[in-house]
Amino acid sequence: MTYQAEYEKSINQPELFWAEKAADIPWYKKPSQILGKDEFGTDRWFMDGELNTCYAALDYHVESGRGEQIALYYDSPVTDTKYSLTYSELQSKVALFAGALADKGIVKGDRVIVYMPMVAEAVIAMLACARLGAVHSVVFGGFAPHELAVRIDDATPKAIISASCGIEIQKVIPYKEMLDEAISLAAHKPEFCVLLQRPQVQAALTEGRDFDWAALVADAKPAPCTPVAATDPLYILYTSGTTGKPKGVVRDNGGHAVALKYSMKAIYDMNPGEVFMAASDVGWVVGHSYIVYAPLLAGCTTVVYEGKPVRTPDCGAFWRLIEEYKIKGFFTAPTAFRAVKKEDPDGEELKKYDISSLKNLFLAGERLDPPTFYWLQELVGVPVVDHWWQTETGWAIASNQMGIEPRSAKAGSATVPTAGFNVQILDSKGGQMPASEQGSVCIQLPMPPGCLTTVYGDPERFKNSYMNTFKGYYLTGDGGYIDEEGYVFIMGRTDDVINVAGHRLSTGEMEEIIAGHPGVAECAVIGVNDELKGQLPVGLVIMKDGYSGDSETLEAELAARVRKEIGAIACYKQTLVVDRLPKTRSGKILRNILRSIADGKDYVVPSTIDDPASLPEIESIMADNKIGFAGR
Repeated sequence: MTYQAEYEKSINQPELFWAEKAADIPWYKKPSQILGKDEFGTDRWFMDGELNTCYAALDYHVESGRGEQIALYYDSPVTDTKYSLTYSELQSKVALFAGALADKGIVKGDRVIVYMPMVAEAVIAMLACARLGAVHSVVFGGFAPHELAVRIDDATPKAIISASCGIEIQKVIPYKEMLDEAISLAAHKPEFCVLLQRPQVQAALTEGRDFDWAALVADAKPAPCTPVAATDPLYILYTSGTTGKPKGVVRDNGGHAVALKYSMKAIYDMNPGEVFMAASDVGWVVGHSYIVYAPLLAGCTTVVYEGKPVRTPDCGAFWRLIEEYKIKGFFTAPTAFRAVKKEDPDGEELKKYDISSLKNLFLAGERLDPPTFYWLQELVGVPVVDHWWQTETGWAIASNQMGIEPRSAKAGSATVPTAGFNVQILDSKGGQMPASEQGSVCIQLPMPPGCLTTVYGDPERFKNSYMNTFKGYYLTGDGGYIDEEGYVFIMGRTDDVINVAGHRLSTGEMEEIIAGHPGVAECAVIGVNDELKGQLPVGLVIMKDGYSGDSETLEAELAARVRKEIGAIACYKQTLVVDRLPKTRSGKILRNILRSIADGKDYVVPSTIDDPASLPEIESIMADNKIGFAGR
C-alpha cells in the first residue's frame, strides 16, 4: 500500500483501519467496539477489548518460539558492565518481580512510581507493573526531591521503586537521599519502597518502609499476567504545564499496544529479530515507547544504554554501540548529535567503526536544525529522519515513514502526517490557513490510538489544555505550517514551555522559583536558541531596592535555587540584571519580543507597549552578555 492510500484510509475509515491493525495484537478478548466515547465524551479505542501489555511484549513471544532471541542488551560504560537477556530470561525476571510486588499487596489499578537510573531493572519494574495491571509512573532518576514530591502527591502511589544511586560522568548521584527527602516533603506517603542496591552505593534501608530488591525477588514466586480492559491505564507520565504544575499524561493499554506495534514497522521499518536502539531514558516518553514497549511488542531487540553520547568514554560511543549490537534503527535527540559534532566535527571517530548494519537514523524531541541534518546526512550515508511527536501523543504525529513509502527529506520538516493524525493549521479563530502559511498546529478528532486519554485526576484540565481552544481539534501547542507538497514544518512552541535538550520545561515554574529570592523584585525567564541544547533558559531580573548583594552572587544563588527545585536538567545558569522589563500597558511582559531580541530576529514593537525605551536597553545588555545566537 502506498503512503497516500494508507493515510487516507486511516482518516476516512478509521475504525476499519485500526481494527485491521489491532489484529496484530494477542488479545485475551478481541474488541468488537473499535471506537467509542467515555463518560467525559473523550474518544476511546477498542472499548470492549481485554489484554495484558506485558503478555503481548514478553509471554506471547516466548510461546511463539522467540524465547531464545535476545530481548534486551544492557550496556553501561559508566560502570563497565554489559550483558544481554533473552525473551525467556526477561519474562522470568519480570514475572518474579511482579510476584514480589504482589506479595507486598500491589494489585490492578494501584499506582507505582519508578525512580531509577538507566538499568535493566527499570525496564523490569515497568513491565512487572504492567503484568499486574498496576499503573506505573516513571520519574526521571535524579529529578530534584521537590519535583518528585509533587508527582508523589499527584499520583498517590502505593509503592516507589528506586535504586541506591545513579551514575553520571565521573559522579555518583545518591538517589536514596533524594527519595527520602521527597517522601518527607510529600503529603502522601507510600506504603513501601523497593530499593535496588548498586555496587557503588549501599544505601541504608528505612526500617518498616524499605525493602531490598534482591531479597524480595529471592522469596517470590512468578506472577501471572492480569487481564485488563483496553481502556484501563497503563502508565502516567508527567510533562511540564504552563502553570508550573506538571500534567500527568495517562496512556491506556489497548490503543497504546496497537499504535506502538504498528509504528515499529510503518515508521521505523523494523521487523521481528532486528535490533533497535533509542538513546533516551525511561523517564521520558521516548524511553517508554521506544526503549521498552514498542521494540518488545514487535519482537525486536532493544538496547538499554547507561551512558552519554560523549565522554563515556568519548564521542564515538554511538558508533561503537551500532557496530557492537548490529543496530538497524537508531533514535536519539538532535542535541545528542550536536554534542558529538562539537567534539568531532569531521567524524574521525566514526572511521573506527563498522556501522553497515544501520539503515535509518531517527531524530526527535526538538526541531532538527538544518546544519545538523546536513552534517549527519553526509556523515552516516543513510536516511536521516526528523520526526515530530509529543509526550501526549506517545508516537510520531509526522514522519518519513520508512516501512511504507520513504520520501525525499526536506531539512526542517518532519515530512508527512502518520496514520490517524489529521494535522491542520488553524488561525486564531479556528479557520484553516493556506499552504505554507504559519498558524497553530492542531489535530482533528478523533486522535488515533496511543494518544493520551486524560490528565490524571483532572479531566477538566485535560479539556482546557488540549480540547477546548478549537472545537473538534486537539491543540498541540506548536506553531508551524504545511507546504504545497504536504510536508509538515514545526516552528516552535506557542506557549512558554521551552525545550532544553529534548526536555520540556516550564519557564513559568522557573520564574516562580526565581521570584522567591529575597533580592528579586520582578523577573522573566525566556528560552534562547542554543547550538548544543536547542534552547537554554535565561533569566532577566529586576533587583529589589536596597538589596545589598551583587549581581554575580545573585546569579549563582538563582542557579542553585533552580537546580534544587527542578534539577540540573534545567541548565539554568545565566541571569541578566535589568532596570526594567518591556511590558504592555496591562502589565504583561513581552516575552516573545525578548526571545526575538535574544535570537537576533526582527520584531515589531506593539502599540500596547508601555515603555518603548526598555527595548534598546535590553538589546544592549543581551549583546554585552553574548546571549543567544545574536551575541556569538
